[in-house]
Amino acid sequence: MVSRSYTNLLDLASGNFPAMGQPRERKQLPRVMTVPGVISELDDDAASDVPSSVVQDRMIIVANQLPVKAKRMPDNKGWSFSWDEDSLLLHLKDGLPEDMEVLYVGSLRADVDLSEQDDVSQVLLDRFNCVPAFLPPDILSKFYHGFCKQHLWPLFHYMLPFSGNHGGRFDRSLWEAYVAANKIFSHKVIEVINPEEDYVWIHDYHLMVLPTFLRRRFNALRMGFFLHCPFPSSEIYRTLPVREEILKALLNSDLIGFHTFDYARHFLSCCSRMLGLEYQSKRGYIGMEYYGRTVGIKIMPVGIHMGQIESVLKLADKEWRVGELKQQFEGKTVLLGVDDMDIFKGVNLKLLAMEQLLKQHQKWRGRAVLVQITNPARGRGRDVEELQAEIQESCRRINETFGRPGYEPVVFIDRPVSLSEKAAYFTIAECVVVAAVRDGMNLTPYEYVVCRQGVSGSESSAESSGPKKSMLVVSEFIGCSPSLSGAIRVNPWNIEATAEAINEAISIADSEKQLRHEKHYRYVSTHDVAYWSRSFYQDMERTCKDHFIRRCWGIGLSFGFRVVALDRNFKKLNIDHIESAYIKSKKRAILLDYDGTVMPQTSINKTPSSEVISMINTLCSDVKNTVFVVSGRGRDSLGKWLAPCKKLGIASEHGYFVRWSADDVWENCGQSSDFGWIQIAEPVMKLYTEATDGSSIETKESALVWHHRDADPGFGAAQAKEMLDHLESVLANEPVAVKSGQFIVEVKPQGISKGSVAEKIFTSMAESGRQADFVLCIGDDRSDEDMFESIDNAIASGILNSSKSVFACTVGQKPSKAKYYLDDTADVINMLETLAEASDPSPSAGNSP
Repeated sequence: MVSRSYTNLLDLASGNFPAMGQPRERKQLPRVMTVPGVISELDDDAASDVPSSVVQDRMIIVANQLPVKAKRMPDNKGWSFSWDEDSLLLHLKDGLPEDMEVLYVGSLRADVDLSEQDDVSQVLLDRFNCVPAFLPPDILSKFYHGFCKQHLWPLFHYMLPFSGNHGGRFDRSLWEAYVAANKIFSHKVIEVINPEEDYVWIHDYHLMVLPTFLRRRFNALRMGFFLHCPFPSSEIYRTLPVREEILKALLNSDLIGFHTFDYARHFLSCCSRMLGLEYQSKRGYIGMEYYGRTVGIKIMPVGIHMGQIESVLKLADKEWRVGELKQQFEGKTVLLGVDDMDIFKGVNLKLLAMEQLLKQHQKWRGRAVLVQITNPARGRGRDVEELQAEIQESCRRINETFGRPGYEPVVFIDRPVSLSEKAAYFTIAECVVVAAVRDGMNLTPYEYVVCRQGVSGSESSAESSGPKKSMLVVSEFIGCSPSLSGAIRVNPWNIEATAEAINEAISIADSEKQLRHEKHYRYVSTHDVAYWSRSFYQDMERTCKDHFIRRCWGIGLSFGFRVVALDRNFKKLNIDHIESAYIKSKKRAILLDYDGTVMPQTSINKTPSSEVISMINTLCSDVKNTVFVVSGRGRDSLGKWLAPCKKLGIASEHGYFVRWSADDVWENCGQSSDFGWIQIAEPVMKLYTEATDGSSIETKESALVWHHRDADPGFGAAQAKEMLDHLESVLANEPVAVKSGQFIVEVKPQGISKGSVAEKIFTSMAESGRQADFVLCIGDDRSDEDMFESIDNAIASGILNSSKSVFACTVGQKPSKAKYYLDDTADVINMLETLAEASDPSPSAGNSP
């Protein structure tokens, strides 16, 4: 059954959006096409006929908002545009190669009339290298104020919508608007992209499904994504009704970036628990295999733009005299908070901690002042209104209780404050307090440290030419906390502990403040925004280096779409081609896996159908054929299921037992018949089984297998790793191999594998004068890769002739040592039936060792 979200998105992904106004005639610009109002006109072929003239690497940065300020001209007859100097997107280009062109795609923070949009697009492209995406008003409201701010923002900050009035319940129409908006952004990128030369770097939670739209159009596109807010734990994230759609969309990126390891760990946990994907760390890089592509995971906190802060520090003396602030707060110890008006910034918790400080430590009454600068709210709604009222009430109460003539313990500034004015406050503050209950990064402490360092030549720096010092009290729930090892970290929910931390910060010796400041400044000044963007770009280069030497193609509908990337020599097995080679050959070896190859992996009843039995018997009856089923299953099960196939060879338990036909006895291919190791291994496995709910032990004649598919994914994987080490230790002197596989840990005799049984079959045929001139080997899992590898070894050693017909084939489009693939078991059966029809049955035929 297809979920509602998938059926709805089938329309959305093809550009069919409801209620978006009436069509209008399109106008083409040299490199930008703008179609205001109606998105259904923008089919996937839009602007493909306008090739980019750029032939060198270029970076296309896509974000919800362009780094441009738009202002209506006084006469109301035009627009004035300027760079937004506070925008991170503008500064990150400092870390990119000097000769790399940077193009921006995003929306404007202004309402541009429909009739003006084409002209505005051209101006922004020509003067700012910016491509604006104009969202229709109904889409914009539902996309930004709806899905982004009512659903994603609260959820990613650990706030669940327990009631309709608290955070907002999931609304599918808002999700559809989110998808529609991302679709609009994708078309703006498609209009200007040169897919073989350009990199695309997508930013933040507003555009998390954009990678799917771009990957669908350009399978080999080099694309990165960076999330600037927290990524919640799997327990929180999995409450999102469209959780898998978003995860799969993000995985269409080549590199996914996070500020901290916690955020990355939560994302990886979600991929493991919801999609069954596991990650690996190789030489310091984290990556996940996803249909043949390696999706890189980047952990790198963003920094500030040192040049901008330092230039502002010089301006601060002119635009906002630091001396005036020093005079205003003369004799006072200034604590500073700079936060957005947001329910997650913990502003009121900070005020309560200030109140507690003044209650518990009377020495600070009349001396300590908290200056709280609060930026205007970005969102809207009842939560913000209640927060504003609560903050104002706390400020009034504290000032009435502890204030006196000439002393106000809380100075609350709730208006827009320029960076230069903010720098002046940073310069005079003894300590900055950040009490956010959840924040993706928060660069306020970084800015404070740089401002306290000052710049040579400025008036305020000359006045305080002595040792620089600063103190930070920061919440442990913000992204910058791990990088500020000299800060006092607090749990902002613990009001008393936060108050004590503030007291400690402002009471500590100046020498200690100086040492902590120096440590922080060294880090902040070297890990700036250029360092961050350079590092991300270099990792994107490394992750994408094989893009154009591999074959890529897309499969799946809607947000189930993904790209399969495989070696160029890997191709689908052509039935006509193998049939022709089959007919021409004289001595054939056919090796078939059982589960997932001739029998569907999901089938509960593993007994083959009468049609499959008949087909196998037809193949075995051809005197030219040697046919084997090679499986990890036990010999009793295989012997029972395949009993009607009298001439079929069977290799069970990965080749530990081999039988050439039903009339032959089972051969034991193990190097040792000593199974004393079972008495050592089984108690260890039982110990982990008792401790791991959902795990079980499978006892075979030659092996022990511990399964943890039904256990908790994280705990099961951890226990499997621990068990692997434990078993390797206690079985070090035993003739066994301990291996981990997909949800299993297996102990089996050394030298036993599907590869060894395949070599045994090829060698036996060659020694009896029946060297195979046709080899077909089919399997679907990791153990079958040993068979594929054995074919190469047999060719290298002369057991097989390289000029003959060799078909190593895996089931499913995935990375493999095989050179061919078939899509599923139905394809396998269809191909084998074709070969059976081309066979020459003979009553005297059959396998012979």
